[in-house]
Parts: sequence; structure tokens; C-alpha cells
Amino acid sequence: MRKIRYSVAMSLDGYIAGPDGDYDWIISDPEIDFAAMFNQFDIFLIGRKTFETMAREGRTEIPGKKIIVFSNTLEGKNYPGITVVGGNYKPLLTSLREESGKDIWLFGGGSLFASLLEAGFVDSVEVAIAPVLLGAGIPLLPAITKRTKLQLTGHRIYKTGIVTLNYAVA
Repeated sequence: MRKIRYSVAMSLDGYIAGPDGDYDWIISDPEIDFAAMFNQFDIFLIGRKTFETMAREGRTEIPGKKIIVFSNTLEGKNYPGITVVGGNYKPLLTSLREESGKDIWLFGGGSLFASLLEAGFVDSVEVAIAPVLLGAGIPLLPAITKRTKLQLTGHRIYKTGIVTLNYAVA
């Protein structure tokens, strides 16, 4: 069964984006092989706000990857290369997990992460902590209603100060 993995960069004070959705604080590290990381996935799950940021930058498609955007307001017909899901997403995610293929990247959105975590669809949380304090912004995880236990499965410290922490959802 495929896993749904929330893999995200975060500031040391817990934000995945700045107050205006900015992410220019995320530094590139030559030790991190982003091509290999992207190659682990063939489906990206993206929240509406993250997708709108991507669309403003003209990045609505990722070659070789299926993009699924979760939104009750976005019109899928305006973006023919993506799938827009509104309402009950559980049958779709159950089906995707059962299909053969690579893992599924829960790519963006703290709110989407919170929803999928509470619904039991997140298998792992992989956080790259950047050596920066933003002071405000979009949090890694908005308030959730139930506690979730995690088990550390890996970690690494990079010369740039980035620290990666990988957890399985218990």
C-alpha cells in the first residue's frame, strides 16, 4: 500500500510559510538531493492556498506527477492538468493508497495536513527545519482536536543548519 507522507520545510519557530505565504526563507542545501526526493512520489496532494501560490508563479503542473488539489471553491475546468477534489475526499484517498505506484506527497497546506491527519490518512511526517525564525506566518499544524503520537524513524543534520526529522504516525 502506498503511503501518504507530509514532507515540508518549517522555520525553527514552527511556520511553513511567512505571513503572506512567502517561502523565500527556505534555503537550498547542496547535500539534499531534491531530484531523488521528488522521484519518490507520483502524486501530489495540495491545498487550495498552496495551489493558488503555485498558480501565481505559473507552476500548476509538475511533469510526470499527478496533482490533486483540495478545494470547495476552485474550478477544475480552469486547470485542465489537475484534479480538484471538494467535499468527501475519503473514497479517493482510500483508492489512491490501494493502487500500485510510488508514495503520495502531501505537499502543501497546514490546514490540509490537519484534516488528513485527523481523518487517519497521514502515514508519516517529514520536517526539514530551516535555521530561521519568522515570528509569524502559516503554522505547520493549525489546531487539531485529537492528539497524535509519532515515532521517530530518522533524522539528519546538514552543514547549512537544516535539520530533518522523520516520524511515522503511530
